[in-house]
Amino acid sequence: MKFISILFVFLLSLSVSAQTNDIDSTSIIVDDSLTQKIAPPTSVIVEDFKYDDGDNLNIHWVPSIDDLPQDGKVIRYRIYQSVNNGEEELIDSVNFSVNHKKIEGLDIDSSYAFVVSAVSKNSEAKSNKTISLQPEREWINFNLASLFLIALFITAAVIYFIETARRGKELFVRKIAGLEAVDEAIGRATEMGRPILFIPGIHDMDDVQTLAAITILGKVARQVAEYDTKIRMPVARSLVMTAARETIKTAYQTAGRPDAYNDDMVNYITDEQFGYVAAVDGIMVREKPATIFLLGALFAESLILAETGNSVGAIQIAGTARPAQLPFFIAACDFTLIGEELFAASAYLSGEPKMLGSLKGQDVGKALAMAVIIVGVISITLGEAYDIEFFNNITASLKSFFSVSK
Repeated sequence: MKFISILFVFLLSLSVSAQTNDIDSTSIIVDDSLTQKIAPPTSVIVEDFKYDDGDNLNIHWVPSIDDLPQDGKVIRYRIYQSVNNGEEELIDSVNFSVNHKKIEGLDIDSSYAFVVSAVSKNSEAKSNKTISLQPEREWINFNLASLFLIALFITAAVIYFIETARRGKELFVRKIAGLEAVDEAIGRATEMGRPILFIPGIHDMDDVQTLAAITILGKVARQVAEYDTKIRMPVARSLVMTAARETIKTAYQTAGRPDAYNDDMVNYITDEQFGYVAAVDGIMVREKPATIFLLGALFAESLILAETGNSVGAIQIAGTARPAQLPFFIAACDFTLIGEELFAASAYLSGEPKMLGSLKGQDVGKALAMAVIIVGVISITLGEAYDIEFFNNITASLKSFFSVSK
C-alpha cells in the first residue's frame, strides 16, 4: 500500500512538471510574437562644436519613424562612440523625441565616430556609423564680437581721457563729501590734540576694498605728518600691517619728517573677528580719538564700531562696498563713501592723469549701459503694449547685439 502511494505521488509530480514546461514554451512563443520591431534613426551627422577648446563635438540625427508620442514605441536613443576606429562603446542616452547631443570631454588628438540606436521595450535598432571626426580648437570666439566692440569703445574712452588729462585739461569729477571732509577731520583732531583712528577693514590685502583703504591712508598719513598729529591703526591681518607701515613711512618721508615715524603707529591685534572688534572698541573708549576712519571690508562689526565711535564724539568717515553694512554707517557716521566712491577715492585724492582718465572712461561705460537699459525698457514696453513694429525691431536688435550664444 505504501509503495502504491509513493508511485502515485511520483506520477503526479511528472504531470505537473510537463504542464509547467508547456506553459513556459507557450510564454516564450507569446513573447516572441509581441517583440516590437522599430526603425533606426537616420542621417546621423557629427560636427565640430564651434568656439571651444577642442574637446567637444555635436551629433544630430533624424529620429526614427516610429518615434511617435501617441504609440510610445521608442523610449530612448543610445549613443555609441568609437575612438580612433576602435570598438563601439555606449557613452550616453537621451529621451525619445530628442535629436541632438553635445559630446564633451574629448581628446583633441583623437578622432571619433558615433552610432545612434533607437530603443523600444524589447528591441534596439542601430544607425549607420558616422565618419570619424577630430575636434578642433578655435582661438577666437566670434559670438562674443559685441562684447569686444563694447570693450574697445570703453578702452578708447579711457585712453582719450588720460591723454586729455596729461595735456593739462581739467576733468570734471563729482565732489565726494566724505573725501572733501578729510582735511576738516584731520584739522579737528590736530586742534583737539587727540589721535586719529584708522580702521582698514578686517580682510587681507587680496581684497580690493582693503587696497582702496590703504590708498586713502596714504593721503591721510601725508596730512597727519604735516600737521604732526598722532595716528593709530589697529589691523586684523599681518600683511595689512606691513603694507600700512610702509605707506605711512613713505608719507612721513614725503612730508620731510622721517624721524617722526614710528612702527607702533600700526599694530596687529588678531585675525579673530570679534576679538579684533573688542580691542578696537577698547582703544576708542580709552583714547577717545577725534577722528575715526572706517574704510574697507566690514561685516557684523560695522554697527558695533560705528556706535562706539559715535559715543566718544568722534567725526567718523566710513566707506565699504558691502551693501548690507551701508545703512549702519549712514545712520551712525558723519560721512559715508557708498560703493564705488570708495574705489574712486584714489583718483579723486591724487588727481593723477592716469587714474582720472580711467575713472572718466569707466563713467562712459556706465553711461552707455544706462542708455541701453533705458532704450531697451522703453522699446520692449511700447512694443509689447501697442505692437509697434519700430519698437519691436529695436528690441530685437538689442537682443541680437547683446546676446551671447554658446
